[in-house]
Amino acid sequence: VVRIVTPGTVTDEALLEDHHENLLVAVHPATIPDAAEDVFGIASLDLGSGRFSVLLAQGADALGAELERLKPAELLISEDIRGPRLLQEYPGLRRQPPWHFEPDSGQRLLCQQFGTRDLAGFGCDSPLLIAAAGSLLQYARDTQRSKLPHIRGFRVERREDSLILDAVTRRNLEISETLGQSSQNTLVGVMDRTVTPMGSRLLRRWLGYPLRDHHLLGLRHGCVAAMLGVREIETARNLLREIGDMERILARVALGSARPRDLAQLRRGLGTLPALGGALATIESPLLAELLETMGDYPALHDLLTRAIVESPPVLARDGGVIAMGFDADLDELRNLGSDAGQLLVEMEKAERERTGIANLKVGYNRVHGYYIELGRAQADRAPANYIRRQTLKGAERYITPELKVFEDKALSARERSLARERALYEELLVRVSEDLDPLQRSAGALAEIDVLINLAGRAVDLNLCAPELSDAPGIRITGGRHLVVEQVSAEPFVVNDLDLSDERRMLIVTGPNMGGKSTYMRQSALIVLLASVGSFVPAESAVIGPVDRIFTRIGAADDLAGGWSTFMVEMTETANILHNATEQSLVLMDEIGRGTSTYDGLALAFAAAMHLAEQTRAFTLFATHYFELTDLPSRVDSVANVHLDAVEHGHEIVFLHQVREGPADRSYGLQVAALAGVPSGVLDRARQMLKELESGNHRSLPPLSKPPSKPPSEPLPESLQESDTARAAPDSGQLTLFREDPNHAVVEALAAVDADALSPRKALDVLRQLKELL
Repeated sequence: VVRIVTPGTVTDEALLEDHHENLLVAVHPATIPDAAEDVFGIASLDLGSGRFSVLLAQGADALGAELERLKPAELLISEDIRGPRLLQEYPGLRRQPPWHFEPDSGQRLLCQQFGTRDLAGFGCDSPLLIAAAGSLLQYARDTQRSKLPHIRGFRVERREDSLILDAVTRRNLEISETLGQSSQNTLVGVMDRTVTPMGSRLLRRWLGYPLRDHHLLGLRHGCVAAMLGVREIETARNLLREIGDMERILARVALGSARPRDLAQLRRGLGTLPALGGALATIESPLLAELLETMGDYPALHDLLTRAIVESPPVLARDGGVIAMGFDADLDELRNLGSDAGQLLVEMEKAERERTGIANLKVGYNRVHGYYIELGRAQADRAPANYIRRQTLKGAERYITPELKVFEDKALSARERSLARERALYEELLVRVSEDLDPLQRSAGALAEIDVLINLAGRAVDLNLCAPELSDAPGIRITGGRHLVVEQVSAEPFVVNDLDLSDERRMLIVTGPNMGGKSTYMRQSALIVLLASVGSFVPAESAVIGPVDRIFTRIGAADDLAGGWSTFMVEMTETANILHNATEQSLVLMDEIGRGTSTYDGLALAFAAAMHLAEQTRAFTLFATHYFELTDLPSRVDSVANVHLDAVEHGHEIVFLHQVREGPADRSYGLQVAALAGVPSGVLDRARQMLKELESGNHRSLPPLSKPPSKPPSEPLPESLQESDTARAAPDSGQLTLFREDPNHAVVEALAAVDADALSPRKALDVLRQLKELL
């Protein structure tokens, strides 16, 4: 057994997706005293590129967010772990012995792998991270039967360095996969026009791990801006197409599994580096200059591969025909011996006929007896003394000579020796390429980043994107913002909208009709922040974005039937996560909180959540709702404002304008949207009648199907408890309010007039009964 292939350790090109990383991930939990939640050490390895990273995650939600980002092909945990359900049920789960997660053995293994005395140089001193990384490395080495020379270090990631997206937010924003689990019509689908597989994977990593480092993001934005309008960019793109997947080729070289065509592709890629450097040399960008320096040039290696490998090598080295003629004299001799055997036999046959005077003498070959000289039965007695009989036939005799025996040995072994010599030369080539493995890996990383930056410049032009301004002042100000994906798939012109969030205006209550564009407006705001945080230009006329540490979303309806969670339970869990973890620098998108329960419960929850976000968390929040009672919030909290999505009604039809305007909406247009959806007209007519009843204030519940029986007369209330004329005359409002200071209700007024000290027990029961009749 030379190698064990598992889902997380696949490196063969035919078994991998070009645009997706194939990650092996190990997770190890620890319970910290006095901590509310467990801490998880997470290690991830892309064996196909040698990229190795570790990260600490606090709590199950953070763990879920990282697993959603990494999407491991194989997940390693200890056999004695009975942790969160998402770990126990994860596809590709593989349990390992507990001793594989020992920090001490992990430390020794990692130091041995990296050639260091300790891990301080990598910034890693956490036993939890060392345990996870050590177990992962041990598993990779065991399955590959290799020391993995292309893994030369690891990177410690810190969640506080990135703009954090939890698992729910990643799904709701449809970054790489839609809610229907399709890769079409996603942000990646619109933004990815890279020309190398490793560039495409890097873009996905950037979108999955947006940054908060304004300096680095500024370098990326500046590089993209410097590339705009440069004619040589198209030349550079065409040259990058020749690079191929250098990352994975180098990994296969390190593992000893590279095929001849891998080396031919590496040769082709190395040959483009001088021209690529020349095409980009005139662009003034500190980041690009650093990348070009890292990219380097490898003339000696390129020359070696050019001389050694044929122009179009076969798939497998074992088939031969890989090493070019003229590269090795011994191999050329063996090949010539094999290819010239037929001509040598013809010449030998001619020479023997002349020497013996036998005109019908033949020199031949068969698989059983090898090479032979054949004489007819009549000429057998004329055979020379050096002819040794090898086979007797009915009408002929076959002989061998010492000279023919020497030729036979050479000819029969030439093919085998040629293949053996070629395999040895091929192994030497792999060793020679491995000597430059470290700089070549850095070069591949630089080429991937150059590909992504050129791609972002091209997308900026093609999609009419603008350079965002990253500010240290709190707030998000977007003029003419657009949703890239919706804009690309929609047949109608996209309606642009502004967003203004500042320290004085931290929450927008977003109202408007269903289908009016509330969710699109909220999502586009988050996607603009996300794109700016990876170094891309953004779909807007202008954008000024202050510090943002996390993006939260509570959008759409979903259940978890297998886990026993209803739609409302899922909604409340996501809401709780936001309320616990959002900060002043978070961007929060809340859509239709409270709709999964009764009207009053839902309204109360929506109100309380909005107030918490506005007064305590003070996060930048877009709060979409159909509870118009919440539009009173700006009168209570100065940092809250109302906006609405506009629509125009014509009879029973509605036209959505998709334009965000200041102030609250006046209605939801639910029946008109139902009509657009094809709800039967009879149902709509009954709904309109019901709506009139409810809006008239005559009903606080469904109207009775028939007239209820009249109640028997009861003893009248004392005059002090009877319903006032004012209360009796005031119809109940069709819309409830959360902030009514003086509720004008008969029961309230009657209770206010009760003198509790003057009531006997019997009278108190009578009063209670009569008050109930007023409800």
